[in-house]
Amino acid sequence: MTCDDSCVWTAAADQHVPDDVARILETLPDWFGLPEANQDYIDAARVKETWAVRDRTGVVVGIALVDRHFPHVAELHLMAVDRAHHGSGVGTALVDAVEADARARGLRLLEVKTLGPSHPDLGYGRTRHFYERRGFLPLEETDLWGEDNPCLFMVKPI
Repeated sequence: MTCDDSCVWTAAADQHVPDDVARILETLPDWFGLPEANQDYIDAARVKETWAVRDRTGVVVGIALVDRHFPHVAELHLMAVDRAHHGSGVGTALVDAVEADARARGLRLLEVKTLGPSHPDLGYGRTRHFYERRGFLPLEETDLWGEDNPCLFMVKPI
C-alpha cells in the first residue's frame, strides 16, 4: 500500500518484529548490503525496544530499534524505512515518536550512528541530511566499524 501526500504516518512502540526488519532490510541493499550485519539487526529486533510505522493494512513500513545506554540518552540503533515509502514521512514519524517518548522520560539526548562523510556513499549522504534536518548534529567520526566504514556519531539535544 502506498501513501499519498495526504497520509499522516504514526509511529508507536510495538512488539518485536524481526521478520519485518528482515523484509525491510531486503528492500535497502544500498544501505544494508552486508548479510552478517543484517543478521545482527534481525537478532537485535528480537530483544530491543521497537518502534514501528504500520500502513492501513497493518504491514510494518518503517522500524526503529532503540537502545538506552544511560539514563539521559536514547540511541536509534537501527532505523529503516521500506524503500517504497522513502520520502513519505515514515522516517520523520519514527524520529518524532522516539524523541517525544525520550523527552517524556526526561532524557536529554538522542544519538544515532551512521556512515561518516569521509566515505563517498551518496545514499548515506542522504541519510546524514535526513538526520541533520531533524536537528541531529555531527559529533565525531571514528573507525569504530573499520577503516573502510567510518562511523559518524550524531546527537540531538532534546
